[in-house]
Amino acid sequence: GNKVITIVGSRNKDLLILEDELKENSSRLLIATDDGSYGIKGFVTTVLSDVVSKEKVDIVYAIGPVPMMKAVANMTKPLNIKTLVSLNPIMVDGTGMCGACRVSVGDKIKFACVDGPEFNAHQVNWDELISRLSLFKKFESASFENFKHNPECKCHKE
Repeated sequence: GNKVITIVGSRNKDLLILEDELKENSSRLLIATDDGSYGIKGFVTTVLSDVVSKEKVDIVYAIGPVPMMKAVANMTKPLNIKTLVSLNPIMVDGTGMCGACRVSVGDKIKFACVDGPEFNAHQVNWDELISRLSLFKKFESASFENFKHNPECKCHKE
């Protein structure tokens, strides 16, 4: 009995995924591309702004890049629209022991691997999350460069 309006965005048409599956499971599917090569030119927040100006929206679920989820949260907060985000920071052990996926939500420290990954978007400390995610960029880059030069998996080999 719910009306589900799905908004999906990508940089361009070639990067768009799951269109048929989303269409099949949505009352309405709206597509935004940054470059305007498909759907509406602009970001998902552009489309969401239009939707909330015309429709009664009870809840927004945002899944994707952190800057997009932060922008959605910033847009829906003054409108008092409940907004949940799915955070996917680096998770090492899946038990919360390593602390890599730590995020501040409200006044509490949470771990995405055990306390989430869904959280109230209006309580996430976005600036801290963005800062923590950037801590690992040089290691991710080094790992990717190593993989490009040594693509064979060495797992489970003696």
